[in-house]
Amino acid sequence: MKRSVSKSIASNRIAIKRIVILLGCALLTACLGKPEGVTPVATLDQQRYLGTWYEVARLDHSFERGLSNVTADYSVRDDGGLRVINRGYSAEEGAWQQAEGKAYTIDNAQPGHLKVSFFGPFYGSYIVFELDDNYQYAFVSGNTSNYLWLLARTPTVSERVKQRFLQSAEALGFNVDELIFVDQTLNL
Repeated sequence: MKRSVSKSIASNRIAIKRIVILLGCALLTACLGKPEGVTPVATLDQQRYLGTWYEVARLDHSFERGLSNVTADYSVRDDGGLRVINRGYSAEEGAWQQAEGKAYTIDNAQPGHLKVSFFGPFYGSYIVFELDDNYQYAFVSGNTSNYLWLLARTPTVSERVKQRFLQSAEALGFNVDELIFVDQTLNL
């Protein structure tokens, strides 16, 4: 009887470990999803995407809260992925803040859907859903409609691009009333 109880306890522990591992995997992959209706661009030439992008607009989130003059600089990593340096100015601290991350294409069939990490093994979606033919602006979302960016090669964009971004984002269900248009005064 003791032996069968011990086997039962051991089996339960193994089952619990498997459930925990499966839940952990589910949570990690959930961060790589896409908001409903958001479709990654069909082509993304990573070489042309390299360099500095200015954050023109974003939805607020904790890791950029209070930052202005935000840029993202992309370069090639030794492992073939992308090195990402996000930089912004905190007026409250009177200092620049910087974070380094890495990004990789998830599926070659969808080159506009990347996974990006700034925190160890945890990745989130980076979905380029509109990209100018000349790589002058990009509309980017995360895994939910809580993450949205308008990036450009210049600190400002034309009113036409801004209106296109607002219309596209609103049609996809993003809350455009909550957008922050980023002060880029220090980058002019």
